[in-house]
Amino acid sequence: MSKCQSAHLGSYILLITRARASPGEEAAARRSTPSKGRKLTKAQRAKQQHEEKERRLREQEEARLQAEKDEQDRLERERKEEELERLESKNLERREDELNELRHLLEDHHTAVSKWKTDAVEEAQWERYTNSGGIPDPAVQQDINTFISLWRDDPEVNIRPVLKQCNLALQLVEELEGLLRDVTTPQEGQRYQEGLVHLLELIHSKHLLTNEEILKRASANIDTETGNMQTVVKDDNITLCLWANLKKNPRFKGLTFEETGLSFNIPKQLAVSNVAVRILHTRYDHLSLLARMSLLRIDTPRHRSLAGGEEVPAGVDVPEQEETGGEVKEDNETQQHGRDEEVRDLDEEVQAIQRLDGSKSAASLQSIRNDAAESRESQIQTQMETLDAEDLTSPAVQPTTMDPSEHVQVVDLMQYTPLGGVFYYDAFHLPPQAHQANGWEIRQLLDKGLQLFPYPTERSNLEESEALACPPVGVSVTLPDSVVFLETPQVARWDAAGKQWRMDGITDSSYEEAECKISFSMESFHAFVLLQDTYANLPFQSWELRPLGQDSALFTINGALVDISITIQDNQCMLQSEREGGLAHLIGKWMSVPVLQSAMLNAGINIFVSEYTDKYVSTCGKDPLVEHAAYEQMALFAAACAFSRSKWNGNCGAEHLVMQVCEHLGPAPLPKDSWSLYMLGAPRSQKLAITENSEAFSSDHYPGSEFHSTFIHMLQDNMSPEGIATTRLSNYQFVDAVQSLLCAIRPLMYA
Repeated sequence: MSKCQSAHLGSYILLITRARASPGEEAAARRSTPSKGRKLTKAQRAKQQHEEKERRLREQEEARLQAEKDEQDRLERERKEEELERLESKNLERREDELNELRHLLEDHHTAVSKWKTDAVEEAQWERYTNSGGIPDPAVQQDINTFISLWRDDPEVNIRPVLKQCNLALQLVEELEGLLRDVTTPQEGQRYQEGLVHLLELIHSKHLLTNEEILKRASANIDTETGNMQTVVKDDNITLCLWANLKKNPRFKGLTFEETGLSFNIPKQLAVSNVAVRILHTRYDHLSLLARMSLLRIDTPRHRSLAGGEEVPAGVDVPEQEETGGEVKEDNETQQHGRDEEVRDLDEEVQAIQRLDGSKSAASLQSIRNDAAESRESQIQTQMETLDAEDLTSPAVQPTTMDPSEHVQVVDLMQYTPLGGVFYYDAFHLPPQAHQANGWEIRQLLDKGLQLFPYPTERSNLEESEALACPPVGVSVTLPDSVVFLETPQVARWDAAGKQWRMDGITDSSYEEAECKISFSMESFHAFVLLQDTYANLPFQSWELRPLGQDSALFTINGALVDISITIQDNQCMLQSEREGGLAHLIGKWMSVPVLQSAMLNAGINIFVSEYTDKYVSTCGKDPLVEHAAYEQMALFAAACAFSRSKWNGNCGAEHLVMQVCEHLGPAPLPKDSWSLYMLGAPRSQKLAITENSEAFSSDHYPGSEFHSTFIHMLQDNMSPEGIATTRLSNYQFVDAVQSLLCAIRPLMYA
């Protein structure tokens, strides 16, 4: 190479070196490099050489340390890989045995539980057969049909005997609901649904008959202070409040039924009308049942709307009872005018008869009384038979045309739960009252039953000023004491045409939390319910399942709004909560898991999930098969191990679950530092090296621990012989109860 080429190569290397130098090194070089034409002193050159030497030594030491670290990391990686391979190999060797042992345990429990449940069903059937007391078997269609037919033909209209029979019918409805949930064929579901609908119709019809009977005698029960009639009838399932407008005082605004916590407000148009107002609170909810059944799309027989609509063929929309046309009102007024004239004619006839001699008068009056009694029986029979009539026997209720611009808010019964039963808020034409004549009671009898009082009338038949002069009707409700509202309750009204609950049309709503009272207004009279967000208490903040002794455990759920504890003993559960308001009828009482679940849902405390819950609540998104397998094995060891939520469960992926576990025997409190973390997956379970207080998640296994194909074998590695023996002695009923609760609540998914 020539000198020129060497010079160029040296310059090129120098340029590259300078380009790679950091800005700090360049600055240092500029500071150490003397200005042009200035020479370094001997001391400066010595210092520069010393610094350069130290830098090279430093770099060499760093390189050596990095090489050592890399080598150590490599060796550690290889060691871990070898350890994992050894553990995996060992796990595979015993995998089949562990899976078989788990399978046998589960099969033994499943067989015992199946036999126990089958025996319980057979015992219940035998108990019904031997001690039925006249109660029909809802699973036998002929028995239900006979019961319905006999009750429909029963002329009894006094409210107490009828309510007693209604309670029996409600028991049958509840049993039919259970049968309907467990149907296996469409034909079976059709049969149960038909019987269910017929019973609901008949219960509603009987209520109307008894209410009419009370209103017929309103003038005989006038309140001396108001001049009107107001009465309250209560039993275990209903509260009936009736008001009859006898005085027609234009200054009347409304009435409060003090003993029930119910009140209503009506405008002047109704205060001067021949009207009766009813608030019927049923502690059961058959309207939501109809709404859910309508989604099943199973053809049902013709039926009467439980909110007051008339009988229509199946498949035809039922119009709302309150929204009647002007022609209907005119027809009703004409009929009422004719009836009033008939009453006056009858009075004149009685007075003429009284002027005759006594024997003739007595005979004639007796004839009139007999005719009246026959007419009354005929009216009751006619009202009962309208359920089977081919044509409507009362003035048609005209469906209203919905304004396309109207904002309809249909209630999603998966997202919201009606609580506390249904409040039927109705207005009826007041039936003709009896007239007293020389000790005789003269009454006009109608064959139409109670007639709905239309309010407001059809808007198209009113002048604009008149339409604006139809103010809404108001109502106030004290929240039922058997229900817990975790949030301010919402109100929904019944849409009979669509067989659904709607939130629109509710105005002036106010809630007095201290008095547990909600007030609101509606344009017309509707049945209504109080709603709560079904999943208001989800997702859970934490949970814990810990043993209390042999076949006994305590399951604690810390919800979003309220905390709940459930004690499990054998196959029974007992609810515990610091919040007793609304739960007094449940707390401290032993129930089976299904009964407890239903009771808690009806009381407004929902910690249970369904297949649709993930649409409304954020979840950890776990593999359902892995999750279900975890619940099965947790139930097997619930007598000796405590389980709790881990914050790392949301960091391990959908195919794995992480929870805290520790062995614990007896009811003593759990030591704070006794928990260990376990990760479960389809291929294996392992104990984790991290703790709940670690800074980051790591799937590294605990030093010295092994892998297992099942969760229970993983737990056994760290359990005492006493603890393992306790799990093997677990009663199958206890295991089934724990597993049922875990599967119904799914804490690994929703916490």
